[in-house]
Order: sequence, then C-alpha cells, then structure tokens
Amino acid sequence: MSKPNPFRYFRTSREIIRLAVMMYVRFPLSLRNVEDLLHERGIDVSHESVRFWWMRFGPLFASEIRKARAQRMRCYSNWKWHLDEVFVKINGKTHYMWRAVDHEGEVLEAFVTKRRDRKAALKFLRKLMKRYGRPESIVTDQLRSYGAAMKEIGNADRQQTGRWLNNRIENSHLPFRRRERAMSRFRRMRSLQKFAAVHASIHNLFNAERSLYSRQNFKRKRAAALAEWRDLCMA
Repeated sequence: MSKPNPFRYFRTSREIIRLAVMMYVRFPLSLRNVEDLLHERGIDVSHESVRFWWMRFGPLFASEIRKARAQRMRCYSNWKWHLDEVFVKINGKTHYMWRAVDHEGEVLEAFVTKRRDRKAALKFLRKLMKRYGRPESIVTDQLRSYGAAMKEIGNADRQQTGRWLNNRIENSHLPFRRRERAMSRFRRMRSLQKFAAVHASIHNLFNAERSLYSRQNFKRKRAAALAEWRDLCMA
C-alpha cells in the first residue's frame, strides 16, 4: 500500500514548498526574508504560508532524512558521541537544550528540558540509545548529571571527560545559535523542541564541511544533498 501524498490538497507545488522550508530552516532568515526572496523569484506567497509549511512539512522532511542516515551511522565501529547542553531563553526563563553529535559532526539529537539534573540527562540518554543503540564511547563535560545517568544505565565505563575533548560539539552549537538570533528567540518550549529537531536533520544533510574538500568534491556533495532533498516525500 502506497503512502498518502502529503502535498495533496495544496495548490502550491511541492517544489516551492520544499524550497521555502529549506530556505527558512537551513539559513538564518526570518519568515519575511523568505517571503521577499521568493517574491524576487516570481513566487507570490505570504510569510504566514511559509510558517505553516515548515510546521507541517518540516518534521516530515526531517524524519525521512533521519531514517536514511540512522542505519548507516550505526555501522561505525568506532562510533563516538559528544554530549553537551546549551542555555536557551524562553519568555525570559532559562531552559536547557541537550545536544548530541557524533565524531563526524552529525547532529544526533536535540532535547529541551527545564532542568539540568540527573533525571533530564537520563531521559536524554535513553532517547538517544533507543534510536541509535550504544556507541563505543561518550564524551561529556564535567557536569555531574552525566555521571549519575551513565551509572544508572550501565555506561559509566564508556564516559570520557577532558578539557579539550568536547570541542567537536562546542563548535556545532554555532549554526543553531545563528538561527536563534534570526528568530528573535523562542516563545514556547514545544516550538523550540520542534524547530531544533528539524534544523538538526536539515543541517546534517547540507553540512558538507567545504574546508575539508576540493572544490570539485564539494560541488558533487552539494549536488547530491540537493538531489536527496528534492526526492523527499515523493512516494
């Protein structure tokens, strides 16, 4: 049985919807910025349409990207995770977004909580392991919540801590911070969780690390990422 067409009943073509979602989530643009850029290309849509499209289709696109990459990432024999948390303001109140990346910089998960205690760390780790299994090692900072959670799930021997070991994830926070500033922060915890999950998957798809490749290889990787993006939700 074929999947129902998610673009059914939409008068706007799926190509325009994909373009609008990619522009808004991938680049540090506001909804009105995307509206103006689409207008310059002869596409007349309102910023509210762009908002509706990313909220409706963003999770669908992110889910397809994640499924295609999760199985491949499980095959790494030396798979290493880097865990860290960042402070995020929601209506003036401090929340914590736990993030995990692997040794190649792929964002695995983003999870928002109100506290930074053992219970929150345990919930984050269980969510990670349910989706990806167990890694070879887990690098964290000195936060004691990690150690307490690792002991409870039997991963204490896999934990690594060190002053410079977690630079990989410290640098991976930057794309999200740029998006946060462009969106003038978030107003609800649920909205932050939803956007962080979508942004992580789309960032993984288009993150080509151009400084590590020749120009020709970078162009091939970029073309492959765009081709994969255009094939999303085609069934």
